[in-house]
Amino acid sequence: MSEVYAARRTRLRDYCNAGGSAAALVSRPANVRYLAGAAPHGAVLLLGRTEEQDLLVRAGPTADRPTQERPDEALRVQTLPGVGGGDPAVAAAGLAAGQGADSLAVEEHHLTVARHRALGSVAPRLRLTGLGSAVEQLRVVKDEEEISCLRIGAEIADQALGELLESILVGRTERHLALELERRLVDHGADGPAFPTSVATGPNAGRPGHRPTDRRVEEGDFLSVCLGAAYRGYRCEIGRTFVIGTAPADWQIELYELVFAAQRAGRESLVPGAACRDVDRAARQVLDSAGYTEGLTALTGHGVGLEIDEDPQLSPAAMGKLDACVPVTVEPGVHLPGRGGVRIDDTLVVRPEADGGPELLTITTKELLAL
Repeated sequence: MSEVYAARRTRLRDYCNAGGSAAALVSRPANVRYLAGAAPHGAVLLLGRTEEQDLLVRAGPTADRPTQERPDEALRVQTLPGVGGGDPAVAAAGLAAGQGADSLAVEEHHLTVARHRALGSVAPRLRLTGLGSAVEQLRVVKDEEEISCLRIGAEIADQALGELLESILVGRTERHLALELERRLVDHGADGPAFPTSVATGPNAGRPGHRPTDRRVEEGDFLSVCLGAAYRGYRCEIGRTFVIGTAPADWQIELYELVFAAQRAGRESLVPGAACRDVDRAARQVLDSAGYTEGLTALTGHGVGLEIDEDPQLSPAAMGKLDACVPVTVEPGVHLPGRGGVRIDDTLVVRPEADGGPELLTITTKELLAL
């Protein structure tokens, strides 16, 4: 993998050179991990004018910091002296000035104002410029190793969800079920949950971003679940909706089939070159045409990777087009206040038709099951 990280840093270096920056300071943890192979607590990456000048700067070790992550072995690492060791970003700015750099591109969207001022104070002759979202844009298209991590994470999430569906659910609380799912994720090899697991029952079902409560599962409820596994840093997402205990009511069947049709329309739109807003429109039109214009979520899906919510965004105002090897979610839903609702959420990888079209990573059945 060392050559992979080196190639990523070279791409960023070329971007910086084209923009007139002699060096770059990467401080956002996911971006550090992408370029360095690991992101020890508080570490920053100093990207020099040459590969030999690249440096991972981290604070001195403390007892509560994990040490299992190993950065790219070809990358030099500098640990600041003493417990805590000071601010690695500030130290890196001083090192950049010492390397002869006259400018330093920084991730302004991640640095606090106080930290930005400290950089200027330690190296007053260093011109600070904005790096923008350059690293985030490099991260959009995944290589096959990254996709493999997502695929394994999806398999873990499928396993955890499948086991839960085989257990007794009536009478248990949303909070209890969410905790059990997260435990099962770890049991099957995940680093942990990709995000806080959502379990919603009855009138809560289908509500986006619902936080589990002490409401107990009852017969006839919709049960909607959204979870994800983190594996080697990469995060996937799956969401399903079921009916508890009895055959679904007519309104539940009708609503489920509508959301399923919207989700299928979104999935089928995932082709290289498709406009992100067109994928959103394909799913949204199905729900709009049935009269569910009000209350729809702001977006149909989003990219996933080292973070659970990355570019691209699949929303009405989204700019840009999809590339091959971009993993995204497609997650339309409808929530009826006081009654509940349906959400169906998959993680897929954009693939050309010649390769079989979009690759579905989350394969738990989307049939409306009565549990």
